[in-house]
Amino acid sequence: MEILDWIQNWFIENCDGDWEHGTGIQIITLDNPGWEIEIDISKTSIANLEVPMVLNEISKNDWYGVKIEESKFYASGDSSKLVFLLDMFKQMIDKIES
Repeated sequence: MEILDWIQNWFIENCDGDWEHGTGIQIITLDNPGWEIEIDISKTSIANLEVPMVLNEISKNDWYGVKIEESKFYASGDSSKLVFLLDMFKQMIDKIES
């Protein structure tokens, strides 16, 4: 549950009365099955970061992709990748802010 505590605290730290009324953080399920994450980073230290799509397809049931564009972090992956994807976001934030 460590990553959920971290993302919850990151969300709280970024709430400013405006940001959270936009897209904030969205986590949805995909029908293939899998996960999709969208995180608004527009008012963060990484707002101007752009990362082209990186797709890692090991098999039909083992895959993930991430990108950052237009001040949003996008990640998707198979049904076992939710914690992995959130942790990728955390590692990116930790690396840039350290």
